[in-house]
Amino acid sequence: MNEQSDQHDHGALGDAEYTEFMELAAEEGFDLEDVEGAIEAAGHGPLPVLAVVGRPNVGKSTLVNRIIGRREAVVEDKPGVTRDRVTYEAEWSGRRFKVVDTGGWEQDVLGIDASVAAQAEYAIEAADAVVFVVDATVGATDTDEAVVKLLRRAGKPVVLAANKVDGPSGEADAAMLWSLGLGEPFPVSALHGRGTGDLLDEVLKALPEAPAQTFGAAPGGPRRIALIGRPNVGKSSLLNKVAGEERVVVNELAGTTRDPVDELIELGGVTWKFVDTAGIRRRVHLQEGADYYASLRTAAAVEKAEVAVVLIDASESISVQDQRIITMAVEAGRAMVIAYNKWDTLDEERRYYLEREIETELGQISWAPRVNVSARTGRHMEKLVPAIETALAGWETRVPTGRLNAFLGELVSAHPHPIRGGKQPRILFGTQAGSKPPRFVLFASGFLEHGYRRFVERRLREEFGFEGTPIHISVRVREKRGRKK
Repeated sequence: MNEQSDQHDHGALGDAEYTEFMELAAEEGFDLEDVEGAIEAAGHGPLPVLAVVGRPNVGKSTLVNRIIGRREAVVEDKPGVTRDRVTYEAEWSGRRFKVVDTGGWEQDVLGIDASVAAQAEYAIEAADAVVFVVDATVGATDTDEAVVKLLRRAGKPVVLAANKVDGPSGEADAAMLWSLGLGEPFPVSALHGRGTGDLLDEVLKALPEAPAQTFGAAPGGPRRIALIGRPNVGKSSLLNKVAGEERVVVNELAGTTRDPVDELIELGGVTWKFVDTAGIRRRVHLQEGADYYASLRTAAAVEKAEVAVVLIDASESISVQDQRIITMAVEAGRAMVIAYNKWDTLDEERRYYLEREIETELGQISWAPRVNVSARTGRHMEKLVPAIETALAGWETRVPTGRLNAFLGELVSAHPHPIRGGKQPRILFGTQAGSKPPRFVLFASGFLEHGYRRFVERRLREEFGFEGTPIHISVRVREKRGRKK
């Protein structure tokens, strides 16, 4: 067992701390391989990202559902289908990765080529590798050729999926796709699952491993900030204001293809990299499509960033779209700052009702630093950098295992889990297996209810800070056989 454990990544734990922790797990009757697996799963760095691209109706969303193992991506044929999420987590052969789905919207007034290219561009921005889906029964079209040029320019590894090959007779159709010049076409049927295993094996070769967790060490170069928010909320204006010049075109049309620009901007004596999400504009006759592009571009920007600055129009009621964007940043595990824009336009009545909205609609992210700003006048821009630094500090916070378990012991004694069905589950011990964001693994004698997990998270924040960062808590329950002898 010891020889095997030496080969495992200890996550946040040093050798001595790891040995002590495993002894504790053995005393409590846990399977040590399960404990190692829990620490490894929580202790990785950011997961690699796979983008699934291709023209409409080639089966992208069906393939995404096949990859993630559940029917979650919308697979309607009609254009204009908007979805809350475009990023999903998947696992194959013990390796985890994220999937960005670009299916679900068809052509607009700009033409089908432009809409497909825009989707692909936004997804490829965030991706480490790409699956390019082509309908083998139709063959390579002009639109497919246009996407190939985009993929070549991006320089990312590409796996070619020849979809709708339902049997051996379709293999010849798949072989014709060698002509695209992207290497071997992998014949698959996303609908029936045929060939998807071989495709995913090839995907794993193209994707980098999830990096090992490093604590306290910032990555090289400027810290990366995504300025996100719904269309027309003032992202371009804010970016121009902090830059001190017109860096971003404020009236750009939605759905047009262009080279994304990451802005290096000096604020508070520090150079930051603002990952550009500006330029998505809603047009009345293309609302759903523009919203879809906005969510796709937001997902791409968030994946590239360390901090998400969420811009909310304080002059309007907090919308469902605002909440979706916040949820996207939380699920991506990014540090977060909420910036309420147009603050200078509010009267006392609107301020009163905004505070009530924040309490009711955004209570779940009360941990995020808040700044009230005006992109138009520059009001309170100096408060943005301290808020970002606070969020980054919380995002990188690491609690030693000894201190964490002392805290958990006191917590369980003072506030035990409610008795359910004559049993009272108890947290036995835990560890912080990762940071950026903080990830905890708790080992318990029984299932912990969601409400109790939220209580534990709240108390963790009260004790250790974690301002400006989501916290991920996973629970491993001791198998009953572990205590029976």
